[in-house]
Amino acid sequence: MKIIEVAVPLPLDATFHYGVPPELVCRMKTGVRVLIPFGRRKITGYMIGNVPESAEKIRDIIDVLDEEPLFTEKELDFLRWSAGYYFHPLGEVIKAALPAGINLASRTRSVETADGTLSREEVLKGGRTVKRETFYRALPDVELPVNLRGKGLRLLEYLRRVDEAPAGLLRREFAATTANFHRLQELGLVEFSEREIYRDPFREEVFTHDAPLVLNFHQAAALEQLTAAGIKEQFAPFLLHGVTGSGKTEVYLQAIAQVLERGRTALVLVPEIALTPQLVRRFKSRFRCGIAVLHSGLSDGERYDEWRRIRRREVSIVIGARSALFAPLSHMGIIVVDEEHESSYKQSEGFHYNARDLALVRGKMEGAVVVLGSATPLVTTYHAVQQGKIGYLQLPERVRNLPMPGTELLDARGRKGATFLPELIKAIGDNLAAGGQTLLFLNRRGFATYLVCEECGTVLSCPNCSVTLTYHRRRERHFCHYCDYSIPAPSVCPKCDSQSIALLGRGTERVEEEVREIYVDARIGRMDRDTTTGRGGHARVLKGLENGTIDILVGTQMIAKGHDFPGVTLVGVISADATLNIPDFRSSERTYQLISQVMGRAGRGDAPGRVLIQTLNPEHYAITRAVAHDFAGFYGDEIIFRRETGYPPFAYLAVLVFSGNSAPEVEKGATTAAALLHRLKREAKSRVEILGPVSSPLAMIRGRYRRQILLKSGQRPELHRMIARFRGQVKLPAVVRIAIDIDPLDML
Repeated sequence: MKIIEVAVPLPLDATFHYGVPPELVCRMKTGVRVLIPFGRRKITGYMIGNVPESAEKIRDIIDVLDEEPLFTEKELDFLRWSAGYYFHPLGEVIKAALPAGINLASRTRSVETADGTLSREEVLKGGRTVKRETFYRALPDVELPVNLRGKGLRLLEYLRRVDEAPAGLLRREFAATTANFHRLQELGLVEFSEREIYRDPFREEVFTHDAPLVLNFHQAAALEQLTAAGIKEQFAPFLLHGVTGSGKTEVYLQAIAQVLERGRTALVLVPEIALTPQLVRRFKSRFRCGIAVLHSGLSDGERYDEWRRIRRREVSIVIGARSALFAPLSHMGIIVVDEEHESSYKQSEGFHYNARDLALVRGKMEGAVVVLGSATPLVTTYHAVQQGKIGYLQLPERVRNLPMPGTELLDARGRKGATFLPELIKAIGDNLAAGGQTLLFLNRRGFATYLVCEECGTVLSCPNCSVTLTYHRRRERHFCHYCDYSIPAPSVCPKCDSQSIALLGRGTERVEEEVREIYVDARIGRMDRDTTTGRGGHARVLKGLENGTIDILVGTQMIAKGHDFPGVTLVGVISADATLNIPDFRSSERTYQLISQVMGRAGRGDAPGRVLIQTLNPEHYAITRAVAHDFAGFYGDEIIFRRETGYPPFAYLAVLVFSGNSAPEVEKGATTAAALLHRLKREAKSRVEILGPVSSPLAMIRGRYRRQILLKSGQRPELHRMIARFRGQVKLPAVVRIAIDIDPLDML
């Protein structure tokens, strides 16, 4: 009997062996889904290879769910590598790479029998379906009946003009009914056919033609190096380090055009779906080949259809957020990771992969050029350049010789906590009078960051997470931004009934309100997670800035990420210090990046830009270097700190997070794990540092208590060997869950 190896989309490290009934052998290929018995239920598994026959007693698969494989052998190699590097079950990695909702699983439900008793019935749930549409076409050379008039006549005349049209369009445009269609069929005037169609996320967009732009000296030099590397069809990683507004996207476009001419394909990753509409518009206007988009802003059906277009090789370019890294794109010639410094390339839950890092791995497997683009590259990336591991392409000037924005530091110390210093208030007013647009940046959403009773000192906190509740005035509720717990805004202290309660701290909602009070005639917008929910939320806000219907846009880091709006001539940073106070060794790097990126939104058009930065720490090197547009200086300061403290790029990290509903059990589990790690270290004479266990900075999230252990090593293989041995021997209480985060970006 044929025996296959199957990975299951469950948090299990093992794979499983199943027999294949003779009638299904001819349909069995690596990469297809199979319906399998698993315990007492039926689930979907993935066929990942054949195994030799053996005497072991195994169960048979129930069915083969695909006619063609969902992933190739080369893609499986990449998924295996990813699962091994991040210590995550292969089945869950495969599931993450495939469209959501396609897997089947059995469920039991109660049904009433004819005699009124209840019985249990097993049913299969799940499975994404294709969309089908009925198309009507007019039959040629048929004489028009004299009794055809009204809506039926208009329908026929339209079909004779266009030859064929979908039923949905005819129903919308002509209010056509089923009776109208049946009447035309009875008269022998039309015929219909039903076929599969794709759900198009850009069905309402109109794209104009865009010709390639003339490159300046530095752009042309970068393109020349990318072209030379691409011709070799070998792995070649580059950092494209260009100041904000230097024309990195045009270099991407022209490099991709050359890749397409050689018959290969391109993958473009962006850190946020907010960046996707503007980028897609540029690509759709430039290229006439198939372009697919993959990100969480699409419906599940749209993402499924986009994935199928890629799998069927109807697409030459894929654009998307981090999960697009797993797109089944064949003959890949170039991978672009735009804004490579962004932490959103790291998946924070479940499969803790970093799309930026895996882009390099996939590029190596595909023999592709990989371009990491940024105005503020990661310290680790720039260090790799210094070590000769990554090629360096520099764009030191803005396109059209536009100047970098003039920048001023406003010392907020001793200013009594005002949202806006007088200098910023005046600058906004002057910019409004001159017809310019303003961006105001504060990386906290909501109205107030916490509520405190001035009588008893009670602070309103989340019962499920170790954070204060954020007040949202428009919804009159206090919210937890981690678990979405919320309560109505109280009028008295919930502990002592005092009416002396104060809202402290400020978020974007409060800044927006204060701006409206000061500039009553200005058109104000806000861009944060609260205003961009729902389909097209990001594009809706950005459209107002693009078409000039927003004078002042208040926002979180969403507004700092790669947007190009020529009308923005003033940027105000409300508080430059927020990220400096985060307990993370990357806090200075993130502060430098955020300030530099938001500064870069100013002065990208014909009018010069101006930036005002309010800060309580005007001497900090992350802030002073950002103001001076001095990346080399910042890198020089930061690399000394990293070397002295032994953090990346001089060490490799892993965080083990232990969580559970019982604080004592979590503490016991973490302590047991630490003891095992120390024993393994002694046995192997390892140099891996073991720090902890300690409470996580956020000691409780969603009702789960959390403790963590940080592992540091100067050698990546040594760190991975330690974790592999640990996973093979650790035994924790059933109520304690462990998450392994390799190369962590967020240790909160």
